Amino acid sequence: MENKYRKIYVEWWKIEKSTVYGLIAFVVVSTIVIGGGWWAIRNNWFVAQDVADIPKNAARIISFEGDVRITRAATRETILVTKQTYVEAGDTIQTQADGRAIVQMIDQSVYSVRPNSTVVIRDNSSLFGGNNVRVSLDDGQLNVRTDQQPENSENIVEMMDSETQVQSQTDASFNTDAKTNGGEIRISRGSVETTIGGAKTTIAENEFAALNNGKIATREKLLAPPAQTSPLNLAQIIDASGRGITASFTWQDEASSSAASYYLQVSRSPIFASDSILVDRSSLQARSFRLAGLVPGTYYWRLKTTARSGQTSDWNEPWKFSVVKRETSRAIDVTEWKSERVGGNVYIVSGRTQSGMLVRSQGRETFAGGDGSFRLQISTPLSEAAIEFGDDKGNRMGFVLSLQSGRVLRRF
Repeated sequence: MENKYRKIYVEWWKIEKSTVYGLIAFVVVSTIVIGGGWWAIRNNWFVAQDVADIPKNAARIISFEGDVRITRAATRETILVTKQTYVEAGDTIQTQADGRAIVQMIDQSVYSVRPNSTVVIRDNSSLFGGNNVRVSLDDGQLNVRTDQQPENSENIVEMMDSETQVQSQTDASFNTDAKTNGGEIRISRGSVETTIGGAKTTIAENEFAALNNGKIATREKLLAPPAQTSPLNLAQIIDASGRGITASFTWQDEASSSAASYYLQVSRSPIFASDSILVDRSSLQARSFRLAGLVPGTYYWRLKTTARSGQTSDWNEPWKFSVVKRETSRAIDVTEWKSERVGGNVYIVSGRTQSGMLVRSQGRETFAGGDGSFRLQISTPLSEAAIEFGDDKGNRMGFVLSLQSGRVLRRF
């Protein structure tokens, strides 16, 4: 048999240098496009922003929680706010005891409507490059924050018989009580110009003014709330006996404070709902308070103070602490995950876990109901969120959830 040799011939192609450069450029551009697309999807660039139905010159409710309602001026229809929406001139915003809303006006100023408040949007328009914002506070509390504004812009808050123009770079708080017909203005940054009966008064940074009977009754230095000292924020206290613990609440005055008395609230709810408050004590003279019988769970406490002049400060930011049992062996599981986007960067996350479990994410928290179900509203520009679960025994479990698919990505 003859030996046959197989020969493999390779045909070499002549490739121009420009073709090689073109292939390299194609690979680089493709990598950039694919990477950029992944980043855009991860940050919700291609998610609809629900702006089609927002009328021109409308203010936007960019954040809310609890019971918030809008009464439309055009139809007199009252709607319950369940997603990011808008308010037009003439519309009324009402918050209940557990409700609050943050509204962004046309000049980018931010209005925070506090619980038990009624606010009417009088104007929110742009004309010849200037912005006209006018809001009426009928009852409750309204916080206003402005940035730099054009010279021909106006940002006015009506309260009782007064009109207050909020200047640029200002943080102001307005309080009014429809029952007593009294009002208060607090300026922590910037300044405002208040007009009552044709007379104009400038209220500057760190000043307080009380309004009564159509005039400024009191004007003095702004009173700061007390500073909490213990229990520390986010502290965890062990109930070794199983019969509950006694907590000692202590605080101190801010520098140069002229406090005459203190008002303390301790609650099981971060929004201090009336049915969750355990301590509601005003006119305290001492800077301490003891509370016995605190069973395992999560608690919140806050303070405000009253000066000898009668001025009352705002509440300070609530501090939180937990009472836990010594043993920690319970396994935590979560099922029926669901993520629903309600507008912008706001999502409703829901699922089912053990009854009474504390669910926390992005500074918000809630408790699982008797059947273990929970719903938590969170706000984040990211495509995923870390959600932590805990019980009154100190057990903890965390999940990283995809907000696009509602799928658990990992645990921690």
